Amino acid sequence: MTEHSLTCANHPQRETTLRCNHCDKPICPKCAIQTPVGYRCRECILGHQKVFETSTAIDLPIASVIALISVGLATAILHFLGFWGLLVAPIVGRGVADLIRLAVKKRRSRRLTTMSIVGGTLGALLYLGFRSIPFFTLLTLGIDLDPGFIGTTLLGFAWPLGYGFFIISTMYYRLGVIKL
Repeated sequence: MTEHSLTCANHPQRETTLRCNHCDKPICPKCAIQTPVGYRCRECILGHQKVFETSTAIDLPIASVIALISVGLATAILHFLGFWGLLVAPIVGRGVADLIRLAVKKRRSRRLTTMSIVGGTLGALLYLGFRSIPFFTLLTLGIDLDPGFIGTTLLGFAWPLGYGFFIISTMYYRLGVIKL
């Protein structure tokens, strides 16, 4: 190293000529994040993103409960459509995401998205749990089940999983915020 060379603030062993264009901290190419206005350090990027996180503490349980109920009911209703439910599921996911955004007054945050996805996943899994009660009841009673019946029942669980996947992935896309 020469006497006028800079080292990265996060990696002192690395020489660098880059600086964050916001805080002027020396950063190496591994730490630099390219933005439309130049390179910035992760701390400045995260600090800037916090401006966009506007949700309050009450928004998290609201979003979670709405997602749990909506995705559970939607999965149950879409089950009647069979294959066509897979095509309708993304539309339902968009509706659930818009319902959540309306309920939380369009506030957003990463945690809000995460809690919505967790609630939606629990809703889909609860529907599967209720749907599996008769099947497991027959198994525990020791009734001799036909292998075709078992296969058909297990395949019947795949449809709600597919509906849930498409609903939740669309919710994630619609509620997602800027990510690094």
